[in-house]
Amino acid sequence: MDFHRPRMKVLVDAGADLLACETIPCLVEAMALASLLPEFPGTTAWISFSCRDGELNSEGERLADCVAALDGFEQVAAVGVNCTAPEHISSLVAAARAHTRKPLLVYPNSGEHYDATDKQWHGCSHSEHFAEQASDWYRMGARLIGGCCRTGPDDIRAVKAWEREDLAAG
Repeated sequence: MDFHRPRMKVLVDAGADLLACETIPCLVEAMALASLLPEFPGTTAWISFSCRDGELNSEGERLADCVAALDGFEQVAAVGVNCTAPEHISSLVAAARAHTRKPLLVYPNSGEHYDATDKQWHGCSHSEHFAEQASDWYRMGARLIGGCCRTGPDDIRAVKAWEREDLAAG
């Protein structure tokens, strides 16, 4: 909490009323952020975890347990997942939906993997299926959908186009 308090204060003092607390690796950090929010009345936050697979956050804790623990914090406006490979999002959304009443958000990375040693991205992007996957995530309960590392404007345009088609279809 001592680490995050001055950062939150700067943002709130600058006029932020919604904080994006993202790429959170573990529940203890998420709980620290959620516990600080009452010190800043009128401010809300979303909390999104980075996950290693379709069940566990980066620390190895079940995402379902993490979102359940945050469910009672009034100033936590939404919970979810970011900077996680798209192939894991569906199972994470299903697990989260069963354990929280809060809106769910997802903004996965491209599916490529970053090698910190050579500072390069490797693997294949899943952009050709991004909008189709986003449609599935929405049907499963995600309400805030976007992209993180290595996703780009074309991915977001495809999601927007899907949204228009889906609304037109009824």
